[in-house]
Amino acid sequence: MTTTTQAPATVPGSRPHSDGAGAFVPVQTRSDRPRSYDPADFGAPTGREVNWKHTPIDRIRPVFDDVDTETGDDLGVRYDVDEIADHLVESTGHEAAVRGEVFEPEDVAGAIAWKRCANALHVRIAADEERDDPIVVPIIGQGADRHANAHVIVEALPHSQATVILDHSGSAAYAQNVEIVVRDGARLTVVSLQRWDDDAVHVAAHQARVDRDASLTHFVVTFGGSVVRVNPSVELAGAGSQGRMYGLTFADSGQHFESQVYVHHKGPHTTADVLYKGALQGESARSVWIGDVLIGSDAVGTDSYEANRNLVLTDGARADSIPNLEIETGDIIGAGHASATGRFDDEQLFYLQARGIAEDEARRLVVLGFLTEIVQRIGVPELEAQLIDAIERELAAGAAA
Repeated sequence: MTTTTQAPATVPGSRPHSDGAGAFVPVQTRSDRPRSYDPADFGAPTGREVNWKHTPIDRIRPVFDDVDTETGDDLGVRYDVDEIADHLVESTGHEAAVRGEVFEPEDVAGAIAWKRCANALHVRIAADEERDDPIVVPIIGQGADRHANAHVIVEALPHSQATVILDHSGSAAYAQNVEIVVRDGARLTVVSLQRWDDDAVHVAAHQARVDRDASLTHFVVTFGGSVVRVNPSVELAGAGSQGRMYGLTFADSGQHFESQVYVHHKGPHTTADVLYKGALQGESARSVWIGDVLIGSDAVGTDSYEANRNLVLTDGARADSIPNLEIETGDIIGAGHASATGRFDDEQLFYLQARGIAEDEARRLVVLGFLTEIVQRIGVPELEAQLIDAIERELAAGAAA
């Protein structure tokens, strides 16, 4: 008698279990997620995978289409870069210098964006350059029915200092990879600002490496869009490197804002500070924050902390907050995480009202005080003023609803 066996189906995002090659378990830690430049290695997400289970898959399906999006009138976004031409470097083809030095897709959207975007937008800060004014990269969507894939490189050469703002507006179905390289001794700030129209879809992966004695301050600021998922990861590779990752979101009815944050302490004596804050108002307003920190076996002397705090302003809004910490060495200075989601503090409101401040104004002051902690860390006065105005408009719209 001949016996035949059939191998079990491979579930995307799974790996063989240690007690048998035929058993599969989901990937549980961020460091174990598969990476590949080939979209076929991932398959189409179903929403059951650990990295997609909080995302509204049906609303972002255009970014899973492995089709050419770069030619002629079909271009989904426009880049206004004339004013920063002196900081642009030609990056033609997938084998161009720097491209892929840090970035390797960890999901199908990133792999498709890599494949379909042949030429990168490469912003470089020269060695020893210290720039006071921010380098602003306007990214303007050309319509919700337009689909675009992009690869953006931000490179800070040794001992440089600059702020780069990726300013998104308009509307599109936009899949974006951002590769950030901070060379020895450089100090770089990157702000990803999402001011999309309400029908935009933005799925992005930011991957950064910070070298010896260098620092990266990274912001994700989101006010607009239907679904905005910006997932930043930072590898603190060099000794003495520092990473600061901050986020600010204000979600209205029907909006879904998501960030899956990853910090990998790889080199010795590295420091990380992660703080994301969000406000939500309106029926079905949704935010998702997942924070993963890995302190590697060689990352002695690490000091790391991550926190997420959410303020729910109305019934029907929901915030998911999931911090995770993985430590492979005991020789560290400190490591911790925190998460909190709640409504207004009644004691704060009572305190303000007891001093003659009306309830609506008291609520406004509480929200502003809560969110401006992130705004004030950006260090660009003009942008900070714009963000305060944006918060005020969100609050006024909520009060009028």
